[in-house]
Amino acid sequence: MRKFIIKRLFYSVIIFFFVMLIIYALMRCLPTSYIESLARQRSMQPGSKSYEEWMAQLTSMYNMDKGILPGYLSWLKDFFRGNFGDSWYYTVPVVQKFHETIWLSFWMGLISMFFELVIAIPLGIVAATKQYSKTDYAVTIIALAGISLPTFFFASLLKLVFCVKLGWFDLGGLIGRNYQSLSAAGQLLDKAHHMVLPIVTLTVISVGSLMRYTRTNMLEVLNADYIRTARAKGLSENKVIYHHAFRNTLIPIVTIVGGSLPGLFSGALITETLYSIPGIGFVSYQSMTSGDIPFSMFYMVFLAILTLTGNLISDILYAVVDPRVRIA
Repeated sequence: MRKFIIKRLFYSVIIFFFVMLIIYALMRCLPTSYIESLARQRSMQPGSKSYEEWMAQLTSMYNMDKGILPGYLSWLKDFFRGNFGDSWYYTVPVVQKFHETIWLSFWMGLISMFFELVIAIPLGIVAATKQYSKTDYAVTIIALAGISLPTFFFASLLKLVFCVKLGWFDLGGLIGRNYQSLSAAGQLLDKAHHMVLPIVTLTVISVGSLMRYTRTNMLEVLNADYIRTARAKGLSENKVIYHHAFRNTLIPIVTIVGGSLPGLFSGALITETLYSIPGIGFVSYQSMTSGDIPFSMFYMVFLAILTLTGNLISDILYAVVDPRVRIA
């Protein structure tokens, strides 16, 4: 087991350096740049220098006058020193802006993932054990509806019903009008109240695929020979399903859960935009469209680390739920 983990860590480190190089090269090749916009704005001021002079000055100031490989090595040196620079677009340190927005998206993603697992896995198991029944058809319809509904349409539908028609929630934002006059507990409840619809949106649009995935894998396991043997021995149906079959169904489910780790921090761009939630998804989108290379680099590298960590966790969980992986 120790050799298995060390081997995976070694591969992850190598992949990480190549991924950072690719991300840096892509960031340097963005079609728009904040430096270009800033140079254009300053060159239009009365008595100012020309656009070319401003570009040369700003490019040298932000170390953009180097080639991709020398620039990458210079950025890598600063990265390991903990010097991530300032955001060009938000004019604050990258880490400060990241810290201001990441936890909101994290808690939204974590809560929606919890509800997704609690709803999708039991319904997928029930649908598989009652194949071709009314329950199975109902679960399948719900799953297909969740998969098919576009995020913007479902979010707009929820806002129309619960915000416009019923008036239970505000149309957008994270806090209400009287937020400042509330107590600490009241402010927490006010934020939680504004996050209900975004979390419902994230849960509904993601629960369908996991539900179908659980049902398909559960059906495959239930048709295996050892399940028929367990039933022939006289074991109860609950023990056959939840002790023998479900444990083997966990192996593919672990892949999805481990791969979902970056999603907890990446934010939900469409959902956050529609509900005016200042999360990391919307902030990173603004950074990329404005050519904010320092913030975009930090965010993309952070996601790369999370993706590699999620894959490593999946590999370790494989060995936990399936002894054959440890033997191999």
